[in-house]
Parts: sequence; C-alpha cells; structure tokens
Amino acid sequence: MKPPNGLSERTCALLRKAAAECLAYPDPDRLDARLALLRPALAEVRGKAPGPVANLEVFLTWATDTPPLDRCAHYVETFDTRNRRSLYLTWWADGDTRRRGLSLVRLKQLYRAHGMTYAHEELPDFLPAVLEFAAVTGRPGDQLLQVHRVGLELLRLAVTEVSAPYAAVLEAVCATLPGPSPNTKEQARRLAAAGPPQELVGIGAPPDAYGPAALPWPEPLSPEATG
Repeated sequence: MKPPNGLSERTCALLRKAAAECLAYPDPDRLDARLALLRPALAEVRGKAPGPVANLEVFLTWATDTPPLDRCAHYVETFDTRNRRSLYLTWWADGDTRRRGLSLVRLKQLYRAHGMTYAHEELPDFLPAVLEFAAVTGRPGDQLLQVHRVGLELLRLAVTEVSAPYAAVLEAVCATLPGPSPNTKEQARRLAAAGPPQELVGIGAPPDAYGPAALPWPEPLSPEATG
C-alpha cells in the first residue's frame, strides 16, 4: 500500500534515509564515505520522485564542493536553537520544559516497541534519528513525522530564510509527507491549531510487523536483543 503522498514505501524509505545522512553532523570521515553511496542510491528513484531527488542532489553537490571544515562550521551555524533552527523535534512543541522529557521517553518506547534500540549520543528526537526510524518502519514512521509536522515545517521555513543548502534537504523530507507544505510560518501555525491528522499508534506492535528497508548501507538503529 502506498503512503498518502503517492510515493512507494521503498521510495520514501530511501529519501528519508538519504536525508538522515545529509542532516547528521558532517563528520568528514562519515560524510565523505557516504557521498559515494548516496548519488547512485538516489538515481534508483529519480524517475519516481524527481523533485525530492533533485533537492537532495543540490545538497550533495554543495557538500562535495565545500571543504570539510567549512561544512562543519556551516552546520553548527545553521542548526542553532537560539536562532529557532533546531533539529530536535520535541523542542518545537515542548520547548525546554518537563513535558519535553516525557515526549523523549515516549519516543524511546516507540523505538523499542518496534524492536529497535536508540544508542546514540544525540537525543531520540534528533531529526536524523527520526528519519532513520521512519525509513525502516514505514507507517509508524509516517505517523511520527506527521505528529511533528508543524515543527518540521517551521524548521524548513527558518532554514530557507537563511538560504542554507540544508533547506533543500528539508524540502525533500517534507515532500515525503501528505499534502502541500505551508509557504509561511503563519500557515504552519494553523497546522498546529488543527492538530496532526493522526495520533501516534503502534506502541506495543510486534517488531516483525514491519520489514526493514532494503538500503545500501548499515542502519544505526539496530534490532534490540531479545531474551
């Protein structure tokens, strides 16, 4: 069954996995090794998702042409919570409150319910981690991104305002979600007033209900040991 955006589950998975790689901190050893994999992987779905693939390729060209130290400095400058460009999705809804702590716990429970552990120095609401989860699980990942749609769209608009190459990556991510993206912050806030189209579901679903996406690189979210 196709997701609501009309893209196949396989195409969405690959786009989200590629975007997760692009939105992670551009450690030279990691990103440089991945750049050679991303272009041929995206070429597989160019005909099925020309717009999102073109956006991701804009970023890949910039990353290839930019010295590693400059990439790192630009990343830190772009994703600054102080300037309301945070990659941590619960920050957009909860801010720095106690409620955010509960949201983070719930995210970890969701990962665990689908047979995955989150073993990373970043918080579980870090957008690349959420995209990894969405790439692997399909519908539960769709729902998780939809719950955080407003923050994701506000982040996209804020990054677009500073003309960062990361805006193209966020455009590609939002293109995997149903319906058009808002053009202004006010339109995005009206999405918040309406609420997400679906609540998070799937807590407690059997881990084997969703097959892993067939992607050409290892997944940092690994199956949780049982027993």
